[in-house]
Amino acid sequence: MLANSLVELDRAHLIHPVASWRGHEAAGVRVLKSAKGATVTDARGRTLLDGFAGLWCVNAGYGHESIIEAATKQLRELPYATGYFGLGSEPAIRLASRLAEHAPGDLSHVFFTLGGSDAVDTTVRFVRYYWQAKGQPQKEHFISVEQGYHGSTTVGSGLTALPAFHAGFGVPYTWQHKIPSHYSYRNPVGNSPEAIIAASLAALKAKVEELGGADKVAAFYLEPIQGSGGVLVPPEGWVKAMRDACRAMDILFIADEVITGFGRTGPIFACLEEDIVPDMMTTAKGLTSGYVPMGAVFLSDHMYQVMADAAGPAAIGHGFTYSAHPVSAAVGLAVLDLYENGLFDNGRKAGALLQQGLASLSDHPLVGDVRGRGMLAAVELVTDKERKTPLPASAKASTRIFDRAWDNGLVIRAFAQGVLGYAPPLCCSEDEIAEIIERTRKTLDQTLADPDVRAAMA
Repeated sequence: MLANSLVELDRAHLIHPVASWRGHEAAGVRVLKSAKGATVTDARGRTLLDGFAGLWCVNAGYGHESIIEAATKQLRELPYATGYFGLGSEPAIRLASRLAEHAPGDLSHVFFTLGGSDAVDTTVRFVRYYWQAKGQPQKEHFISVEQGYHGSTTVGSGLTALPAFHAGFGVPYTWQHKIPSHYSYRNPVGNSPEAIIAASLAALKAKVEELGGADKVAAFYLEPIQGSGGVLVPPEGWVKAMRDACRAMDILFIADEVITGFGRTGPIFACLEEDIVPDMMTTAKGLTSGYVPMGAVFLSDHMYQVMADAAGPAAIGHGFTYSAHPVSAAVGLAVLDLYENGLFDNGRKAGALLQQGLASLSDHPLVGDVRGRGMLAAVELVTDKERKTPLPASAKASTRIFDRAWDNGLVIRAFAQGVLGYAPPLCCSEDEIAEIIERTRKTLDQTLADPDVRAAMA
């Protein structure tokens, strides 16, 4: 009875993110009641494996008492402290210091935000301030990569290159530009790493020239692995090549690690695996394992010094009420302890099993591509492997496959183009990874039996 009343209250009052409002009203909400480890339980008592860690964020898994105790202790001692007026709190100071120790190169300064989207917005403001400080205000254009995701705030959604975040919102702005994705499975130049890297470098340089040269371009944004675009993994060397090109053209390079950070691909940050040092790096999600909201911008020392010198005694006018929130920082410290004391290691082992298990599905009639790194993966479905024909629109992949997987006891991300996304918690056991694979196989077999899918294959 309670679940039914919640459905009606939700329908009447709660606006859900990135949803068809009318569609959600018709379908109703699925209420989650509790969670532990890598599983979630709904209000009707059904337990499911969370193959997507909430929204790529519960990296540590659910229900860790050490995290709960850290938050509770901080709530009792100091539930809030502003960072304004030169004030601060011990958890935020210690978290910034520990994060800086893990960061690549000279990314030694940390600005805390509420999440990933406002972290991206913060970088845009810092980029602008930096070039003003350098006496180059004409460097005003920003470039990102098609099928990339950089948040859904007013500014970030313009850097994002997914149609759903643009339609009806009047973005991107005239100073926000895109180059094609590396998308190896569907790249016009084929799947040769060398050809893809060459094509991307050519596209970046052509876009810079189109905008009036490097003197007009402020920054280039990318995700080490494109998440919401379908878990698109670039060829080895692609990220480094783009970073080197930006450095040669004096264009700031911003790595968006909101999804890839904190062990999702193996190391604490994917940039370490790519052997690069960006000028700025954004993180969130795994920073607190989703237990409380928090994001962070890592600012390189060379950018910090230019901006600090330019401001002198004046304030740099950027900040949020909840920047460096002490409870979020206390949670971040507790999560980092878990990562360092075995969770990163378990995530690497579980990630290898996940990649191996999903690869074993490659012979399924619907599987066109399996890709990923560590505990981040995707399976792309097609009705013709040779022609790489996507599922028909009638298959309603984003809802039908999600619903079917849910009924099979598995939470995954089902993208509209027929891509299944995976990002399980790092705490997954060998048996849980095996169950994710088995429940995926069952979902694929059921989808193969759909009349519209079979008709498309014929």
